[in-house]
Amino acid sequence: MNIKTIRHFLIGLLSLILVNSVHATEVELTELVNFKADAAEAKAKNLPILIMFSATYCGFCTIVKEEFLKPMKISGDYRDKVIVRVLELDSGDDVIDLNGQSVDPEVFAQRYHVQLTPTLVFIDPNGKELVRKMVGVTTVDFYGGYLDEAIDGSLLELRGGRKLTQTNN
Repeated sequence: MNIKTIRHFLIGLLSLILVNSVHATEVELTELVNFKADAAEAKAKNLPILIMFSATYCGFCTIVKEEFLKPMKISGDYRDKVIVRVLELDSGDDVIDLNGQSVDPEVFAQRYHVQLTPTLVFIDPNGKELVRKMVGVTTVDFYGGYLDEAIDGSLLELRGGRKLTQTNN
């Protein structure tokens, strides 16, 4: 290989890396604003809802978003499996609950016994928890597997009526 060929190869490789990293950072996760509307969508599509309870100061929340939720959205593989929403507990923006009432994010989180961030809750269109919530990030290497297991379990529970299953993370 000559120098010119190597240079073209390296420029192409660098361009590919930059395009992929920019693509992932440009993906926006949908914020939980109107749970009543999201529940109606979930009911119409017969899908569970994954709500990530997050905070702007939470480093592990950023990891979950960047390493797991955004790639899920980019892949398109989860469109028919789950509706994903993120609720920033420190945003100060109220959320519309299932009853159409405007509530503080902290109050909404308390309904699902959320005390730490990140916490992922998997619920049906009626607001019922389908599988055990995922609290914190203990093992990043296995988190994606636990997340897939929880999504699959919540989908099965919603469509098949299984009992609440334990999700370890």
